[in-house]
Amino acid sequence: MLLKSLEFKHENGQKVKIIDIPVLEEDSTFRFMISVKLNILITDIMKKSMPKKTYSFQEYLKRVLKWKDYEQLFKSDALKHNA
Repeated sequence: MLLKSLEFKHENGQKVKIIDIPVLEEDSTFRFMISVKLNILITDIMKKSMPKKTYSFQEYLKRVLKWKDYEQLFKSDALKHNA
């Protein structure tokens, strides 16, 4: 899965970076949900007076999504029998 990052300046002039943003295909069922969740995270960051310098979008999604949805989004092809 391809991941991208987003960097912007907070109202106080501090640079803030959001990493681990998944790049989804046009026909993905998660595309709208991801864009909404990213907007919510950016809004939450902008409300803080002293935000952190770096946020992981993947870790944020781990907290706010149902585990089943998170697994489908970030499904990893696990190796069977450690092969």
